[in-house]
Amino acid sequence: MKKERRGFEYGGVDESYFEDRGLRRYAGVWSLWALGVGAVISGDFFGWNFGLASGGFGGLLIATVVITIMYAGLCFSIAEMAAALPHTGGAYSFARSAMGPWGAYITGLAENMEYILTPAVSSWASVVIWAQSSAPRIAWSRSGGLLRTQYSSDST
Repeated sequence: MKKERRGFEYGGVDESYFEDRGLRRYAGVWSLWALGVGAVISGDFFGWNFGLASGGFGGLLIATVVITIMYAGLCFSIAEMAAALPHTGGAYSFARSAMGPWGAYITGLAENMEYILTPAVSSWASVVIWAQSSAPRIAWSRSGGLLRTQYSSDST
């Protein structure tokens, strides 16, 4: 008895299919640098300061070592998957091979949310924290005139 195949199968296509769907270079060095800096700045506001306040220097050092080991494991896992599944697409491609089209769809949505929300949250947090900590406070009189500018470090 022949076993029925389930799931998704790739079909053959001609060269014109790939010519129409080629990648175009968009992000340059400065765009990628700005994205990286934005991601690191969000870590500064949401992770490092809280970790230092909660665990002290030793606790933050231990957490950094643990995260470094986990990140190395992630890098090695991605390298193994890239060698075992040699096609483009990153996590979407790996999920499609392992979980089928719906698993890949969910993975693709999660990746897009990550890439869209990381810079947005980083920018928003930077503005909010700046506004709460170092932005000048402007006091207005009842007639609408400027009385004085006060910084948060000034004593009242």
